[in-house]
Amino acid sequence: MNRREAMLGVAALAGAAVAANARADAHEHHHGLMGGALAQAAADCIQKGQACLDHCLELLGKGETEMAGCAKSVNQMLALCSAVQQLANQNSRHLPGLAALAMKACKECEDECQKHADKHEACKACGESCAACYQECNKVAA
Repeated sequence: MNRREAMLGVAALAGAAVAANARADAHEHHHGLMGGALAQAAADCIQKGQACLDHCLELLGKGETEMAGCAKSVNQMLALCSAVQQLANQNSRHLPGLAALAMKACKECEDECQKHADKHEACKACGESCAACYQECNKVAA
């Protein structure tokens, strides 16, 4: 084998590797679409939930104890939605089971936030994002 043949062989192998990698990326992207929508919904829920929790804690600090249930449900939702977002971004095989559990937390949080939605914009936004996250979780839940 001469140098030219060796270089052509290396070029052919490199081209095959690039093509295989492109097919793998396209395959992963296709399967990540549903996980991507769930990851986005969970991220929105986390962002709005953190604002709601901050608002609840501020009001609790002022003695408004009726916000305790809202703060507790938001805190639990935040823990589960953070995990959902991570697993959705990884297309984890554990996502369906966690999504089923997160649905319950999102529903509880939405219900608590609805109690205060007319008075507190942070609660209204959190409740709406929980409803959207619930719907996305439902699409992949086991």
